[in-house]
Amino acid sequence: MQKSINYKLEQIGIIKTPYQNNAPYQPIEADKEEFYITINHRYVDGLKDLTKFHYIYLIYYADRIIRKTEMVVYPPWAEGKKVGVFASRSPVRPNPIGLSVVRIKNIVENKIYTSGLDVFNGTPLLDIKPYIKDLDNKTDANYGWIEEMDDMEHLMLHIKGIPHDY
Repeated sequence: MQKSINYKLEQIGIIKTPYQNNAPYQPIEADKEEFYITINHRYVDGLKDLTKFHYIYLIYYADRIIRKTEMVVYPPWAEGKKVGVFASRSPVRPNPIGLSVVRIKNIVENKIYTSGLDVFNGTPLLDIKPYIKDLDNKTDANYGWIEEMDDMEHLMLHIKGIPHDY
């Protein structure tokens, strides 16, 4: 029998976005709104040399998830396709931890200005990790079950968060 362990995560900052009640499914890099992260002052020294990277992973707590977690989900852009939650990017998960890759635009004191994000304003930030070329880019990655869909070109617009007409 597997032992259950309680974990304590500490918020290291807060994510600021223009989204109060609706957010895109994926970050939109070209979004012209202002996006930034305010890092708690005690973690500012941890930002040393972060500006030398173009992209970062933001790991956050999706604190506004109110739906019950299901093990089988229907991705909203996948035309009724049913998949396991772990084969999806659904934010409704057993642990509401989110992950986004964003471009660093600037860092000023304890604020990291970024490209577009796909989270609500005020989302708690748990961690930041640099996105490292070659290490984080797997050339043999694929699209999994998405490759089986009829209208993959249209679905890719949804996956990439590209605004478009249906």
